[in-house]
Amino acid sequence: MPHDENRPAADRPAADTEEGLRRSAAFLVDEALGFAFPAALRAAAETGVADALAAGPATPAELAAATGTDARSLYRVLRLLATRDVVAEDERGRFTLTGAGQALRGDVPYSARDAVRMLTDPAFWLPAGRMARCLTEGGTAFDAVFGMPFFDHFARDEQTAAVFHVGMAAMSEAENAVVAAACELPDTGTVVDVGGGHGGLLREVLRRNPGLHGVLHDRAHVLAGHRLDDEKEIAGRWSTAEGDFFTAVPAGDVLLLKRITHDWDDDRCVTLLSHCRRALRPGGRVLVLDAVVPRDNAPHQAKAMDLLMMVSLTGRERTEADFAELLGRAGLRLSRVLPTPAVLSVVEAVVQN
Repeated sequence: MPHDENRPAADRPAADTEEGLRRSAAFLVDEALGFAFPAALRAAAETGVADALAAGPATPAELAAATGTDARSLYRVLRLLATRDVVAEDERGRFTLTGAGQALRGDVPYSARDAVRMLTDPAFWLPAGRMARCLTEGGTAFDAVFGMPFFDHFARDEQTAAVFHVGMAAMSEAENAVVAAACELPDTGTVVDVGGGHGGLLREVLRRNPGLHGVLHDRAHVLAGHRLDDEKEIAGRWSTAEGDFFTAVPAGDVLLLKRITHDWDDDRCVTLLSHCRRALRPGGRVLVLDAVVPRDNAPHQAKAMDLLMMVSLTGRERTEADFAELLGRAGLRLSRVLPTPAVLSVVEAVVQN
């Protein structure tokens, strides 16, 4: 159905007329079907369709033979993906991977395939279907679906945990370089990446700042998958530190928290940020690298991510005012917010005087 937003207001049916209500109903039904697209995207990611298209145009039958899938079903998935420019169908019934769909391949830099699999994993998908429970009862829907909190479930299910960590690393790879470039860092000193996962951000920071030493902080099972020792350029300038950031964090001149605070409720974040304040060396700064939700009605990825945080975890995406209040409770002062070309911003904080 064509959208009305570009039509002059005088030409649009009034919302309370029969025609206006008919259009509203058609619009809402169309929107309710929207969940089919990420389901199709996940199916393509899991079966390697994009990789099979790397060699050039192919028919559904050819793709099915290459991916071990059913040709008729595959065509139906591809047809929907073509409506969002992930693939394109030509007049001969062959499909090609578009520019927008290239990162669905697993063999390209900044591949989004694992991120797609993570964001559409049952750990997010199933609780999202129970979102109304969050509205009527408060809290998350994850416990009702899985019988335990999000991170407890991960501790018991290694396969789900692996999907999460690999998916987060994939999301990070596409944004680490631009986020690291946006951080204003000292010429010398120690940077601690708190809850830094596999070290992608810290690697970029050390590449760009040859006078800095880095500490990658996370739990032991996460650190086991780090990739810092793959980089000769930063050799001898990094170390790892095992730990729980709700207990303590290593001392440093700059502490980085990338996509950490949005996982947790305010009280838990205050605990974490208080540890960061105590770990700062004189004149040090905390850089919270997270989305900052705009205070308008414009589309923004953080608004959708916020609902995933609501249904599956205890955290939320925050506005600049939310961050200022949160940091203040931890004895920190928001000094500035630096935008980046990615979804994330750099929320800089210093110790309150």
